[in-house]
Amino acid sequence: MEENKMTQQTPERKQTIFSGIQPTGIMTLGNYLGAIKNWVELQNTYNCAYCIVNMHAITVKQDPKALKQHTLEAYALMLACGVDPEKSVAFIQSHVTTHAELNWVLACSTQFGELSRMTQFKDKSKRYPDNINAGLFTYPVLMVADILLYQSNLVPVGIDQKQHLELTRDVAIRFNNTYGNTFTIPEPYIPKQGAKIMSLADPTKKMSKSDDNVNGFISILDKPETIVKKFKRAVTDSDMEVAYREGKDGINNLMTILSTVTGDSFETIERDFAGKGYGDFKTAVGEAVAEHLRPVRENFDRLMADKSYLESCYKRGAEQAEKISRRTMEKVYKKIGFLPR
Repeated sequence: MEENKMTQQTPERKQTIFSGIQPTGIMTLGNYLGAIKNWVELQNTYNCAYCIVNMHAITVKQDPKALKQHTLEAYALMLACGVDPEKSVAFIQSHVTTHAELNWVLACSTQFGELSRMTQFKDKSKRYPDNINAGLFTYPVLMVADILLYQSNLVPVGIDQKQHLELTRDVAIRFNNTYGNTFTIPEPYIPKQGAKIMSLADPTKKMSKSDDNVNGFISILDKPETIVKKFKRAVTDSDMEVAYREGKDGINNLMTILSTVTGDSFETIERDFAGKGYGDFKTAVGEAVAEHLRPVRENFDRLMADKSYLESCYKRGAEQAEKISRRTMEKVYKKIGFLPR
């Protein structure tokens, strides 16, 4: 991507999308179907900036060696899933200093009360009572900076992440009202299907790699036989009818997953499995997911065996992100009254 790709003036200028993912181990099927798969599709229509948000990761204590490895793996996985560094700006957050710079400026335009109402801070404080640090409290401001740096028009978010985008909009509007038009006000981009993949063991909860039950989540690098086995153990109901309707959380979740990986409608799925048992259905979903993830596993192995190529990609991505975001920072510094250097 050329330096000015995100800001070029054309009669039909593409809108800009920003999104990031944490390097906290191998992503789940939920992460993939709810986020990364959509990133790949969006890069053909929008100017996209995608990053590994390793600065966010350190709000929770990390082993430095593991964090370094997980960051590289997360970047490789992003590319393995189909994010093309020739089409999108694909980078690692800590490589672009403007994220930390804008974080401080915007922290001074964010109210304590706003941050104290963030539900994820409350959740993580309960999970990590021995490490309730200032970064854990203020990290939503860094998320705001991530988005606003690239003058993002749209942000792909899950239903449970809308609160962070609402904060982003509030801070951007407040800053614009105080200092003049500076930031684009982003809108949420929420896909109609696959936005929230639920646990296979408890379909009332979101799929998460922190689930105590390993059968509740699928790692996108799981072996095919492991994937099929986990789907065979998926919780369903006693109706024995493959149909999408209220009260059938387990089947609804499996139908959403199958629809997302195959492109089949719920009506098609219901017709294909009419009169068949849940055993056949769960096996079919597992096999479809295993096959869908096969190229991801193969691409990941290939990329991890070529560290020099990965390094060239994330260095180029950082250079592109720095050039684009630096223009925003220069504008911000001028607006708030900082002397140019």
